[in-house]
Amino acid sequence: MGTWDAGPYDNDTAADFCGSLDDAEPARRGEMIREVLRAVAETTDYLDSSYAERAIAAAAVVVAQRSGVPTDSPYAPGFLSAGGTVALDAEVVPLAVAALDRVVGSDSEWRELWAESADPDEALRTVADLRAALTG
Repeated sequence: MGTWDAGPYDNDTAADFCGSLDDAEPARRGEMIREVLRAVAETTDYLDSSYAERAIAAAAVVVAQRSGVPTDSPYAPGFLSAGGTVALDAEVVPLAVAALDRVVGSDSEWRELWAESADPDEALRTVADLRAALTG
């Protein structure tokens, strides 16, 4: 099953991205997060859901890093669950906000797929909560 819940890590694509972060050298993780967020924030093409799912997971890592609270999701990066950190520069927060805005905007497969689900508001709430944590 590709998606099993509305949480930021609760789909195969996000879990794979988190596994890639765990496998990467710690010094490379921040750049991996920026790359995903930048790709989504800057695209003007139709946004494929797999890119959106990675961007949501990346934004969730940024939120967890900023809050300093380890995540309890079994699908989150293991280094975060263990209380680890990732080096992020100041540009990553506005980039994450822009990526999340793109995910829920028009021309997004992620939004279209969730609109067809039994509870589309739950997924939109997840993204809105991440955005609020980044801007609040």
